[in-house]
Amino acid sequence: MAALDAGEQAPAAVPDAELTREQVIARNLEVVEAHFHNETPENVEKAVAAYTDDIVWEGPGRGLVLHSTEEALAGYRDIFASLKVHSITSLRRFATEQFVFDDCIYDATYVEDRMQNFPFPPGTRVSLRLAHVFEMRDGKIAKEIAYEIIRRADDADLVNDYVPEGSAVETVDV
Repeated sequence: MAALDAGEQAPAAVPDAELTREQVIARNLEVVEAHFHNETPENVEKAVAAYTDDIVWEGPGRGLVLHSTEEALAGYRDIFASLKVHSITSLRRFATEQFVFDDCIYDATYVEDRMQNFPFPPGTRVSLRLAHVFEMRDGKIAKEIAYEIIRRADDADLVNDYVPEGSAVETVDV
């Protein structure tokens, strides 16, 4: 494959080795952005289409390790059924050739007890600090680790996050 011009998007099928460092990083950020954009009940199949065939999805705070797209789909459906998200505050996102890091805060209410090992009962409003580490390979997500710090939203001793000036807040539902 001929080298792409700076700023030209790399197709997912092109191996990382055939791209410049900048192109790999840009593609990694685009893939993760598309993954997050499609994390909805209507589009979740598109979100997991960004995974490699040997995907590993981890939620260490809840003791979860999933090893397939099917397991990840079931996990996402449980999340969608369990959380009524009110807002998402995006704190930071950056990438290297192999990893994408994303840090955000969800304000949500736990409405149904379908998330494995969730620490609070239904009806609890939570502040969910969520740091993702994505391991990337050739334009796909090979491993997703979701570090979830789940606190009662009304616990001022624990809900004390530094929110950088200019952080984007997306209101989802009120």
